[in-house]
Amino acid sequence: MYNYILSIAAVFIGALIVFIFKPSNQKNLTLLLAFSGAFLLAITIFDLLPEVFEDNLFAKRTGVWIMIGILLQKVLEYFSKGAEHGHIHLNKETKKIPSLLFISLAIHAVLEGFPIHHTDGILIGVIIHKIPIAMIMTTFLLNTKIKRSVIVITLVIFALMTPLGTFISEYFDGVQVYYKEINALVIGIFLHVSTTILFESNEGHKFNVTKLLVILAATAIAYII
Repeated sequence: MYNYILSIAAVFIGALIVFIFKPSNQKNLTLLLAFSGAFLLAITIFDLLPEVFEDNLFAKRTGVWIMIGILLQKVLEYFSKGAEHGHIHLNKETKKIPSLLFISLAIHAVLEGFPIHHTDGILIGVIIHKIPIAMIMTTFLLNTKIKRSVIVITLVIFALMTPLGTFISEYFDGVQVYYKEINALVIGIFLHVSTTILFESNEGHKFNVTKLLVILAATAIAYII
Protein backbone atom coordinates (compact mmCIF):
# COMPACT_ATOMS: atom_id res chain seq x y z
CA MET A 1 0.00 0.00 0.00
CA TYR A 2 2.85 2.40 0.78
CA ASN A 3 3.91 2.11 -2.88
CA TYR A 4 0.64 3.73 -3.93
CA ILE A 5 0.70 6.39 -1.22
CA LEU A 6 4.28 7.48 -1.88
CA SER A 7 3.90 7.67 -5.67
CA ILE A 8 0.76 9.82 -5.23
CA ALA A 9 2.45 11.94 -2.56
CA ALA A 10 5.39 12.71 -4.89
CA VAL A 11 3.13 14.68 -7.25
CA PHE A 12 1.44 16.55 -4.42
CA ILE A 13 4.77 17.39 -2.79
CA GLY A 14 6.01 18.90 -6.06
CA ALA A 15 2.75 20.79 -6.58
CA LEU A 16 2.61 22.08 -2.99
CA ILE A 17 6.19 23.35 -3.19
CA VAL A 18 5.11 25.53 -6.13
CA PHE A 19 1.78 26.59 -4.62
CA ILE A 20 3.31 27.54 -1.25
CA PHE A 21 6.88 28.68 -1.94
CA LYS A 22 6.64 29.73 -5.62
CA PRO A 23 10.33 28.86 -6.26
CA SER A 24 12.05 30.98 -8.89
CA ASN A 25 15.63 29.65 -8.70
CA GLN A 26 16.01 27.64 -11.90
CA LYS A 27 19.53 26.56 -10.96
CA ASN A 28 18.27 24.56 -7.99
CA LEU A 29 15.56 22.97 -10.12
CA THR A 30 18.15 22.03 -12.75
CA LEU A 31 20.27 20.36 -10.07
CA LEU A 32 17.22 18.50 -8.77
CA LEU A 33 16.46 17.32 -12.30
CA ALA A 34 20.09 16.20 -12.75
CA PHE A 35 19.90 14.27 -9.47
CA SER A 36 16.62 12.62 -10.48
CA GLY A 37 17.97 11.72 -13.93
CA ALA A 38 21.18 10.22 -12.53
CA PHE A 39 19.31 8.29 -9.84
CA LEU A 40 16.75 6.92 -12.31
CA LEU A 41 19.51 5.89 -14.74
CA ALA A 42 21.59 4.24 -12.01
CA ILE A 43 18.68 2.36 -10.45
CA THR A 44 17.65 1.14 -13.92
CA ILE A 45 21.16 -0.20 -14.58
CA PHE A 46 21.72 -1.62 -11.08
CA ASP A 47 18.27 -3.17 -10.50
CA LEU A 48 16.02 -3.44 -13.54
CA LEU A 49 18.51 -4.47 -16.23
CA PRO A 50 20.03 -7.40 -14.28
CA GLU A 51 16.52 -8.59 -13.36
CA VAL A 52 15.18 -8.81 -16.93
CA PHE A 53 18.33 -10.52 -18.23
CA GLU A 54 18.77 -12.98 -15.36
CA ASP A 55 18.15 -16.58 -16.51
CA ASN A 56 16.83 -15.14 -19.75
CA LEU A 57 16.85 -17.53 -22.71
CA PHE A 58 15.54 -14.79 -24.99
CA ALA A 59 17.97 -11.97 -24.18
CA LYS A 60 17.95 -10.54 -27.70
CA ARG A 61 14.16 -10.33 -27.71
CA THR A 62 14.35 -8.54 -24.36
CA GLY A 63 16.77 -6.09 -25.97
CA VAL A 64 14.20 -5.48 -28.72
CA TRP A 65 11.61 -4.54 -26.08
CA ILE A 66 14.08 -2.11 -24.52
CA MET A 67 14.52 -0.46 -27.92
CA ILE A 68 10.74 -0.34 -28.35
CA GLY A 69 10.55 1.45 -25.00
CA ILE A 70 13.11 4.01 -26.12
CA LEU A 71 11.22 4.63 -29.36
CA LEU A 72 7.86 4.74 -27.57
CA GLN A 73 9.18 7.44 -25.24
CA LYS A 74 10.42 9.36 -28.26
CA VAL A 75 6.90 9.27 -29.71
CA LEU A 76 5.34 10.30 -26.39
CA GLU A 77 7.73 13.25 -26.19
CA TYR A 78 6.55 14.41 -29.59
CA PHE A 79 3.14 15.04 -28.01
CA SER A 80 4.28 16.08 -24.52
CA LYS A 81 7.05 18.35 -25.87
CA GLY A 82 9.52 16.84 -23.40
CA ALA A 83 7.53 17.38 -20.19
CA GLU A 84 8.87 14.08 -18.79
CA HIS A 85 12.33 15.58 -18.52
CA GLY A 86 11.51 19.12 -17.55
CA HIS A 87 10.20 20.95 -20.61
CA ILE A 88 6.62 22.15 -20.93
CA HIS A 89 5.79 24.75 -23.53
CA LEU A 90 2.22 26.02 -23.24
CA ASN A 91 0.54 29.07 -24.64
CA LYS A 92 0.07 31.29 -21.59
CA GLU A 93 -3.26 32.43 -23.00
CA THR A 94 -4.69 28.91 -23.10
CA LYS A 95 -7.76 28.22 -20.97
CA LYS A 96 -7.82 24.41 -21.17
CA ILE A 97 -5.45 21.52 -20.56
CA PRO A 98 -3.83 20.35 -23.85
CA SER A 99 -5.27 16.86 -24.29
CA LEU A 100 -2.29 15.37 -26.16
CA LEU A 101 0.13 16.65 -23.52
CA PHE A 102 -1.89 15.13 -20.70
CA ILE A 103 -2.52 11.80 -22.47
CA SER A 104 1.18 11.31 -23.26
CA LEU A 105 2.16 12.15 -19.67
CA ALA A 106 -0.53 9.79 -18.38
CA ILE A 107 0.73 6.91 -20.54
CA HIS A 108 4.28 7.55 -19.33
CA ALA A 109 3.12 7.67 -15.70
CA VAL A 110 1.12 4.43 -15.97
CA LEU A 111 4.04 2.54 -17.52
CA GLU A 112 6.55 3.75 -14.92
CA GLY A 113 4.26 2.33 -12.24
CA PHE A 114 4.64 -1.27 -13.46
CA PRO A 115 7.99 -2.20 -11.83
CA ILE A 116 7.53 -0.11 -8.65
CA HIS A 117 6.33 -2.90 -6.35
CA HIS A 118 9.36 -5.12 -7.00
CA THR A 119 12.11 -3.03 -5.40
CA ASP A 120 12.21 0.02 -3.13
CA GLY A 121 14.97 1.43 -5.33
CA ILE A 122 12.66 1.78 -8.32
CA LEU A 123 9.97 3.33 -6.12
CA ILE A 124 12.45 5.91 -4.80
CA GLY A 125 13.71 6.57 -8.32
CA VAL A 126 10.20 7.25 -9.63
CA ILE A 127 9.39 9.48 -6.63
CA ILE A 128 12.58 11.53 -7.11
CA HIS A 129 11.74 11.79 -10.82
CA LYS A 130 8.11 12.84 -10.27
CA ILE A 131 8.69 15.64 -7.74
CA PRO A 132 10.57 18.04 -10.09
CA ILE A 133 8.29 17.10 -12.99
CA ALA A 134 5.24 17.93 -10.85
CA MET A 135 6.90 21.22 -9.89
CA ILE A 136 7.52 22.16 -13.52
CA MET A 137 4.06 21.02 -14.61
CA THR A 138 2.37 23.02 -11.82
CA THR A 139 4.46 26.12 -12.52
CA PHE A 140 3.54 26.19 -16.20
CA LEU A 141 -0.15 25.48 -15.56
CA LEU A 142 -0.35 28.31 -13.02
CA ASN A 143 1.11 30.68 -15.61
CA THR A 144 -1.79 30.01 -17.99
CA LYS A 145 -5.41 31.15 -17.80
CA ILE A 146 -6.61 27.68 -16.84
CA LYS A 147 -8.88 27.72 -13.78
CA ARG A 148 -7.23 26.71 -10.50
CA SER A 149 -9.90 24.06 -9.93
CA VAL A 150 -9.09 22.46 -13.31
CA ILE A 151 -5.37 22.53 -12.49
CA VAL A 152 -5.98 20.76 -9.17
CA ILE A 153 -8.19 18.10 -10.80
CA THR A 154 -5.55 17.56 -13.51
CA LEU A 155 -2.80 17.10 -10.91
CA VAL A 156 -4.96 14.66 -8.93
CA ILE A 157 -5.62 12.55 -12.03
CA PHE A 158 -1.93 12.69 -12.97
CA ALA A 159 -0.97 11.58 -9.44
CA LEU A 160 -3.22 8.51 -9.77
CA MET A 161 -1.71 7.30 -13.05
CA THR A 162 1.45 5.70 -11.62
CA PRO A 163 -0.46 3.81 -8.88
CA LEU A 164 -2.82 2.64 -11.62
CA GLY A 165 0.14 1.09 -13.45
CA THR A 166 1.29 -0.59 -10.23
CA PHE A 167 -2.20 -1.95 -9.58
CA ILE A 168 -2.46 -3.38 -13.11
CA SER A 169 0.94 -5.07 -12.85
CA GLU A 170 0.06 -6.65 -9.50
CA TYR A 171 -3.49 -7.87 -10.12
CA PHE A 172 -3.90 -8.50 -13.85
CA ASP A 173 -2.76 -12.03 -14.74
CA GLY A 174 -2.36 -11.21 -18.43
CA VAL A 175 0.18 -8.52 -17.57
CA GLN A 176 2.12 -10.82 -15.24
CA VAL A 177 2.59 -13.34 -18.07
CA TYR A 178 4.54 -10.69 -20.00
CA TYR A 179 6.34 -9.33 -16.94
CA LYS A 180 9.85 -9.29 -18.45
CA GLU A 181 8.72 -7.80 -21.75
CA ILE A 182 6.84 -4.98 -20.04
CA ASN A 183 9.71 -4.29 -17.66
CA ALA A 184 12.10 -4.19 -20.64
CA LEU A 185 9.78 -1.65 -22.26
CA VAL A 186 9.86 0.45 -19.08
CA ILE A 187 13.67 0.16 -18.98
CA GLY A 188 13.79 1.69 -22.46
CA ILE A 189 11.56 4.54 -21.30
CA PHE A 190 13.70 5.15 -18.20
CA LEU A 191 16.92 5.05 -20.21
CA HIS A 192 15.62 7.61 -22.68
CA VAL A 193 14.20 9.98 -20.05
CA SER A 194 17.16 9.81 -17.66
CA THR A 195 19.87 10.23 -20.30
CA THR A 196 17.95 13.11 -21.90
CA ILE A 197 17.76 14.84 -18.51
CA LEU A 198 21.50 14.41 -17.96
CA PHE A 199 22.50 15.53 -21.45
CA GLU A 200 20.18 18.54 -21.45
CA SER A 201 21.24 19.60 -17.97
CA ASN A 202 24.77 20.06 -19.29
CA GLU A 203 24.11 23.55 -20.62
CA GLY A 204 26.64 24.73 -23.15
CA HIS A 205 28.71 21.58 -22.55
CA LYS A 206 30.53 23.40 -19.77
CA PHE A 207 32.17 21.49 -16.95
CA ASN A 208 30.09 21.99 -13.81
CA VAL A 209 31.56 20.63 -10.58
CA THR A 210 28.33 21.00 -8.60
CA LYS A 211 26.33 19.11 -11.18
CA LEU A 212 28.97 16.37 -11.37
CA LEU A 213 28.91 15.96 -7.60
CA VAL A 214 25.10 15.79 -7.65
CA ILE A 215 25.22 13.06 -10.32
CA LEU A 216 27.88 11.10 -8.40
CA ALA A 217 25.87 11.39 -5.19
CA ALA A 218 22.72 10.14 -6.93
CA THR A 219 24.61 7.21 -8.44
CA ALA A 220 26.18 6.27 -5.09
CA ILE A 221 22.84 6.39 -3.27
CA ALA A 222 21.21 4.27 -5.98
CA TYR A 223 23.99 1.69 -5.67
CA ILE A 224 23.67 1.51 -1.87
CA ILE A 225 19.89 1.13 -2.05
